[in-house]
Amino acid sequence: MKIVIVGGGKLGHQIAGSMLERKYTVKLVEKDKAKCVRLANELDAEVICGDGTEIEVLDAAETRNADCFIAVTGSDQDNLVASQLARIEFKAKKVIARANDPRNLDALRTLGTGIVVSSTEIITNLIEQEVGASGMHLLATLNKGKASICAITLAENTALNGTALKDITLPEGSLIVSIVRGDDMMIPNGLTKIRAGDEIVAVCMGDSQREIMKILGTNIE
Repeated sequence: MKIVIVGGGKLGHQIAGSMLERKYTVKLVEKDKAKCVRLANELDAEVICGDGTEIEVLDAAETRNADCFIAVTGSDQDNLVASQLARIEFKAKKVIARANDPRNLDALRTLGTGIVVSSTEIITNLIEQEVGASGMHLLATLNKGKASICAITLAENTALNGTALKDITLPEGSLIVSIVRGDDMMIPNGLTKIRAGDEIVAVCMGDSQREIMKILGTNIE
């Protein structure tokens, strides 16, 4: 997996280190020269010294070939511009942007930057999830990133079509809190049957987000 990270601060450094441990190819973009030197000395990753909001710099980082693009600078404006360029100009497969100020979450999502998170703890998990393919989206984080509220849309060919919730074994630490079907929203119980095309909203603790995605997102006929 090829990862491009814009922002060489503490979070960018941590994500890069975590991805390198997983044997992924990492390219890190940072505009502060001193930070670039330090990052190059500490990480076995290619460090590009430049502004991640400039097309030429993102092109040098091979953003077009990235499996995942992550913008985690200390500026929400820079994260917005960088992630929009990655998504629109370079067609990056997955785009994740950090909102330093939680008040900017809705604005960033409205502007269509990709997946927007305020929690530093959830970003690494999101990188490895096939969020786009499964239809799962992170709506909010809770308890300083220890839990999340996620929505997943069931595929039209899901094998779970017509299955009652009581017959689905959900991972520990997860709870389905609502189902949106067309223009209607319902609060489900064990007897509620899910349908193809339903948007299911769940609260997930820790790794249960990944597990519920596998259960609901990969059950196809």
